Amino acid sequence: MMIARAGCAVSKLSFAATTNFHFKSLPLKTLSVSVGVQERTFCRVNCEKRNMAVQLRESVELTEVEEKIFERLRKVLLHFNLPTQLRVAGGWVRDKLLGKDSSDIDIALDDMLGREFCDKVNEYLANAGEKTQGVGVIQCNPDQSKHLETARMRIYDMWIDFVNLRSETYVEHSRIPHMKFGTAKEDAYRRDLTINSLFYNINTGSVEDLTGRGISDLKAGVIATPLPPKDTFLDDPLRVLRAIRFGARFEFKLDDDLKKAVVDKDVRAALATKISPERIGHEIDLMVSGNQPVKAIGQIEELQLFWTVFCLPQNLEAKLPQDCERACVKSLEALSEVLGKVGFSTLSDDHGRLCLYSALFLPLRNVNYSNRKGKTIPVVSAIIKDSLKLKTKDADMVLSLHDAGEEFTGLIDILISDKHAGNLTPSINEEDDLGISLMSTKCIQTGLLLMKIKELWRAAVFLSTLIKHPVAEYREILDSKEMAEKRASLYISIEKSVLQLGLENVWEMKHLLDGNDIIHELGLKKGGTEVKEWKERIRKWQLANLSGTREECLEWLHQVRAKRLKTDS
Repeated sequence: MMIARAGCAVSKLSFAATTNFHFKSLPLKTLSVSVGVQERTFCRVNCEKRNMAVQLRESVELTEVEEKIFERLRKVLLHFNLPTQLRVAGGWVRDKLLGKDSSDIDIALDDMLGREFCDKVNEYLANAGEKTQGVGVIQCNPDQSKHLETARMRIYDMWIDFVNLRSETYVEHSRIPHMKFGTAKEDAYRRDLTINSLFYNINTGSVEDLTGRGISDLKAGVIATPLPPKDTFLDDPLRVLRAIRFGARFEFKLDDDLKKAVVDKDVRAALATKISPERIGHEIDLMVSGNQPVKAIGQIEELQLFWTVFCLPQNLEAKLPQDCERACVKSLEALSEVLGKVGFSTLSDDHGRLCLYSALFLPLRNVNYSNRKGKTIPVVSAIIKDSLKLKTKDADMVLSLHDAGEEFTGLIDILISDKHAGNLTPSINEEDDLGISLMSTKCIQTGLLLMKIKELWRAAVFLSTLIKHPVAEYREILDSKEMAEKRASLYISIEKSVLQLGLENVWEMKHLLDGNDIIHELGLKKGGTEVKEWKERIRKWQLANLSGTREECLEWLHQVRAKRLKTDS
């Protein structure tokens, strides 16, 4: 059974004991566990099945700036004789224990609002004769998952967020909680995952694991929730996607009880109806832009959430390919393997993101539907714009990459071989009189395509290797390593040919003659279709003669003009 989000169609408590960890008194081996998370790596979907070992730091090691920030905050407490406990919450603590740098310092206060404490900091600075800092207050915004007011200020050139500890209760059919002041323990238990529930107490210099599971789950490489997972997900179904994202990011295993809760029909229905497309799209974008997009999206498919997340149009009548969701994941995996062999740095971050989306939706590239006005719309565009609420530009670029990938596939024979193009040159007419050679054919055909796709041409070439050598259609057929090597080799050959032709930045090529030049030289009327036709011929001539000069182009123009006039007469 598949559950889709509202308005979309588908194709077919007991609290643990409080534990305070003062790591300086513990031996390193007590915390031994290693997380092999690289900046941009890819793994096969089943990579979580291997044994995991996560290495935790013996203690939180502060940078020089962090030491200064925390010391200043302690001086504020001392100056005003405040009993306030200051705790760094969540991801910063987790990352520090994993030996990773983090600049995301969120400080939770147990007895005042964030803006009230920021005012105290400024009052302390003024008394000390130092420059005060501006305080930004981010108001509650449930639609953006901001359920409580946050104050922000710069301390020693770092932005620090301040917020009060809170407890929360949810009402039925809403993911927006009722918030109130809470204890540190209540705050820890209301967080999404145990590995995100740790605190670093600035007052005492110690890590606090108030759920009793944060450290052990971090050690074991397990993604779990502080409270029963079904209750947690029903309260806020977005946490389903956050659990998957963090699991992929750190290559951690999803807890068995958590997975059972995810596939529960009530949880899936809540994800389909209680979460806005914008929030789902944001989580998916973080997954695709993250270090393990294949693992994240593969987990969504394995947990039967694919069509809940990537929601199809209501009035879709076209039949989807067999095992379409699995084919989408396999296509993404195939591209990731090619990127891993060629080098992901070949693409910019944003181009890589668009390339991954294009691979993910490649099996859907020929599926269309009719909207209410009867206009034919690509399903891929509807998913990106309506289901994920990503930018219209993203949808347009993905469609352009699909088209360009197809066109590159048609050019592969002339790009990587010496045989003549034959019927692969539909945009080059004999009447252009360009003196077509094989090299000219390559330059013109490839140049015209690159002028359309511009900086995204490498992403389009990557996509063309998947179109030329398609992924296995059926779930039970595995894509071979030899096929990945073949696709990578093909990409390298195409890129090499483009570079050898001197077309890498051909879209930046300056026009030797503009419309006014053509009108003046040929005596044509302004605004006529003939001017446009000549501009197109001249562009092809420039592609065939990349080092040609303006004078040479003018000479060719008059020769062709004279020849055509003679022929017409």
